[in-house]
Amino acid sequence: MSALRPIAIKKTKQALQDGDAQDAATAPQSENRRLAAIDIGTNSIRSIVVEARPGGEFQVLDDEKATVRLGEGLTQSGEISPAAWARACEALARMSKIQQGYGVAAVEAVATSAVRQAHNGRAFVAAVKQDLGLDIEIISGEEEAELAFLSARSSFEMENLRYALVDIGGGSAEIVSTMGAHIEDIFSLELGAVVLTEKFLPKDPISPEQHKRLRKYIRAALKKSLSDQDGGIQCLIGSGGAMTTIAAMVMAQRREQFSSVQGYDVLRSEVVHLLAMLARKPLSERRAVPGLAPERADIIVAGMTVVDEIMRRFGTNILKINERGIRHGLILRSLEKHGLASRETPAADWRSTVLKFARSCHFNEDHADQVAQLALNIFDALAPDFHLLPRHRHLLEAAALLHDIGYFINYARHHKHSYHLIRHASLFGFSPREQEIIANVARYHRRALPKKSHDNLQGLTAEDQRTIKRLGGILRLADGLDRRRNRMVKSIECGLDARELRIRLSGAEDLSVEVYGGESKSDLFEAAFDRKLKILIN
Repeated sequence: MSALRPIAIKKTKQALQDGDAQDAATAPQSENRRLAAIDIGTNSIRSIVVEARPGGEFQVLDDEKATVRLGEGLTQSGEISPAAWARACEALARMSKIQQGYGVAAVEAVATSAVRQAHNGRAFVAAVKQDLGLDIEIISGEEEAELAFLSARSSFEMENLRYALVDIGGGSAEIVSTMGAHIEDIFSLELGAVVLTEKFLPKDPISPEQHKRLRKYIRAALKKSLSDQDGGIQCLIGSGGAMTTIAAMVMAQRREQFSSVQGYDVLRSEVVHLLAMLARKPLSERRAVPGLAPERADIIVAGMTVVDEIMRRFGTNILKINERGIRHGLILRSLEKHGLASRETPAADWRSTVLKFARSCHFNEDHADQVAQLALNIFDALAPDFHLLPRHRHLLEAAALLHDIGYFINYARHHKHSYHLIRHASLFGFSPREQEIIANVARYHRRALPKKSHDNLQGLTAEDQRTIKRLGGILRLADGLDRRRNRMVKSIECGLDARELRIRLSGAEDLSVEVYGGESKSDLFEAAFDRKLKILIN
């Protein structure tokens, strides 16, 4: 049996620091905390309405999208066509009325590639100002990239890693190379999905020769602009319609059913195989591909080819999806501009976000922290023998901190309420798959054990289900070891052999209730690890 090692149970330093920092931001001067942002792109126009909260946070109240194809025919005529102009104005009028209905204090509107390049782009902006009273800023490709970076920085843990951020629109593609949360370089290339489709893929079905010419063009453009990039990019973070569509199609192929593609991980091999399949299909068949919105079916091959070539250029195998994109960066810039947030606010980390969410549900922080520390100590004893990864440790800690937030709705079935609250939360630093695992681990901290018939396990891989059973077994046991919810256990010693896990508890008072609690909730643990549990008292 491995040596027993005493570990003191105490409130985490991170939890204390996060609690002190959560309300550090200055409150705004105005009572109206509602803002709106409009992103006028080559393919679509997006509008978002938010309400600012203390600490630089905000809640999305409305998110509207209109596919107007403002850049339709732009490569041939050099102008926004009358039909595209009318579609855009109709969409902007509708969005303005929605924003007025929410009583927003300010609107930040930007126009990107199509308006920037069109000979009549400034005339379009002036007409919108006259007819709707909406001020539109025409921004450069570099400014687009900076907004995408603002969004990614607030949505992903980027410390100590080299990333490439890629935002693909209808008219252009913006690429940002970063080291941690710092920009290294910015590139804006005319590699938008609409422009490339009109230029290289005008006929249906797409011929191999057409697609080959498109690839050659993209490859040459990337080589020319990125010639000084020395590789070493560990991950791609992608935003824009092409990126979210890729994620939706991959999710459908995997038979996964997550509530969002924010933070979703896609492998390059999946991009390659999916692109090969789409390029062979005529438009009518592409429109029927699961996860592919019919209105994007005609431009998806060009957009995906850009993604494929960028991943090839950087040698990256992982694509993480940033569903929020430029409009999110625009909101962040607007919050700062109107005194509702500060750019100096420290970047979020997953633990502080989890704690903030838990506090919004009025959780029992002492109990949650005690259960988290007990669970992590047990995890550390098991990790070497069962090949549990550091990332599994983060998922377990998050689930432990959140396992009882279902009390916010009702005690009865609170484990199921916790599952639903976590599943639909916005947790920084976790992919949809990881968030689903966290939700399920919390769900099984009490009552029924995991069963194949449970709806919440449908669509998860066998490996993910095994992870849920193991982490859920640890959490269930740790919850039992704080049965009285008053941190009676001061330290534990864990020892593992081929037959059993021995846990020795230490505390100032009688711990018989905690022993009872642990033993009564050991069922999932013993089944998941095929080890008996023995609880002793020092």
